[in-house]
Amino acid sequence: MTSKTRKAAACVTLFCSLLLGCSGMNENGADAPVRASSEVQDEVEKVSSSILEILSLKAKMTEAGAMISPCEGGAVRAHHPWAVYGPPAEKLEEAMERLRGQLPKKGWKIVKDGPDDSQGKSPQIVADSTDGKFSVDARFHGRQSDDPAQLEVTVQSACFRPEAGSTS
Repeated sequence: MTSKTRKAAACVTLFCSLLLGCSGMNENGADAPVRASSEVQDEVEKVSSSILEILSLKAKMTEAGAMISPCEGGAVRAHHPWAVYGPPAEKLEEAMERLRGQLPKKGWKIVKDGPDDSQGKSPQIVADSTDGKFSVDARFHGRQSDDPAQLEVTVQSACFRPEAGSTS
């Protein structure tokens, strides 16, 4: 898979995950709590930082902040897609193992651990926070091609309704 193809696949994956949502999280916009979008975005970025700490890698990281995307029923969610790259594939695989071992110890329930639906069947871990407020989707890309290996992570919040005047 070329880097251009991988980027296109990542965009499709992200788009599909945004449309389908994360497992176990409230998708009913009518039941969604009212929150300030900027606060939820900050929380999602803090969760991303905690995931990065678990990965414990000296690596390059893509730089994108948390964004707002729609849920059902007029609600929204914050999501933060990012990736780490640079270390050899073996180091990234070790980081996925750390994630697999540490998430349950840090208040996460792993709801999927296996190959994703891509042609390359990339290893994927999906976990929901036990409080139901966040979900993380981590995928390892690196054994199927000559492209540089990377870990692709998306953290997203449960659905919420933005406060009046809240930026989204």
